[in-house]
Amino acid sequence: MLGKASIFLVEDEALIRMMLAEMVEELGHRIVAEAGNVRDARALAETIFFDIAILDINIAGSSIAPVAEIIDRRGLPFLFVSGYGSGGRPEAFRSRPALRKPVLLSKLGETINAILATPAGESSLKIQ
Repeated sequence: MLGKASIFLVEDEALIRMMLAEMVEELGHRIVAEAGNVRDARALAETIFFDIAILDINIAGSSIAPVAEIIDRRGLPFLFVSGYGSGGRPEAFRSRPALRKPVLLSKLGETINAILATPAGESSLKIQ
């Protein structure tokens, strides 16, 4: 592990959000903020400090794209999780990593570590 990362988690399904938060903590990282809808996620994406965001692609029928755009503008890394795998990523973020739900602990850990090891500003890490 490359160090303890602070994670911003956006997931609309409360049980899945709780499971992902537990996985992040089991990997030695910490959740600094959570959101279950796009409105709250946008506000948090603008204001909180975090190392990596984990974003569900479909939030209660809405695209996560507006939140991803804010995070991208801030120059912060993120990865997607989705029941649809990498196929549902917003067009502008096709190069961002995407994990299929249910997410395996080992795969989540590998992806977070790969993002942490990627030089700042390099957003084309490809993991699926």
